[in-house]
Amino acid sequence: MSPTGAIRIKALDGPLRGAVRAIITRSSSHALEEACAAVTRRSIELEGRVNTAIRGVTLTTPFPGSNLLAKQLRVVARMIGANARLGLKRQVFFVSFGDFDHHKSLMGLHPFLMKQFNDAMGAFYSATVELGVANKVTAFTASDFGRSLASNADGSDHGWGSHHFVLGAAVNGGKFYGTAPHVSTQTDDQVGQGRLLPTTSLDQLGATLARWFGCSASEVPGILPNVGNFSNPDLGFMKAG
Repeated sequence: MSPTGAIRIKALDGPLRGAVRAIITRSSSHALEEACAAVTRRSIELEGRVNTAIRGVTLTTPFPGSNLLAKQLRVVARMIGANARLGLKRQVFFVSFGDFDHHKSLMGLHPFLMKQFNDAMGAFYSATVELGVANKVTAFTASDFGRSLASNADGSDHGWGSHHFVLGAAVNGGKFYGTAPHVSTQTDDQVGQGRLLPTTSLDQLGATLARWFGCSASEVPGILPNVGNFSNPDLGFMKAG
């Protein structure tokens, strides 16, 4: 997907579109080639179906035009609005927002990025309200690492853990879940150079979201094998029902 919708294979619009289609979708006795052709056939079919569906979704909620995250979330909102046309009951979307690896220029770049994040997420939530699905849509952040608290002069290096945001009308919002860390490079909740030792696990975060999404308690360990190490896998940030 792109911010404007499903991506079409450009060669299918050229003068050799018939030949191109025959080549990229032909069946093969080779397992890998056949799998690739099957994915391509499905992509061609669904591109038209998806774009036709989202053309019927109009949003009055303004999204910041120069904000790359907002552009992604706008098409996500349109996809959510088209779920009935697409015959879908549950949808999962991934969007990306980078440039947080601040080994340098942290003080200048981080506030700018957080402003973009704030504006994009605010617009997305407003769009779910406009669509009447705010209590059925939950957005959350994920990352593979955080930053250390120790300065390297113009930024900081890789750290463990980080704060994450969860947003939606089904969220028990306006709260901080877990134990706030000390902003220090000397306390027991860091393991050197201000690398924070998290008090809350991603398994607990994932388990709480999984239960809201409809997974039973017995299914959660199959998704998050380490969740049994925690006495309270449900952090309570999702409303019941």
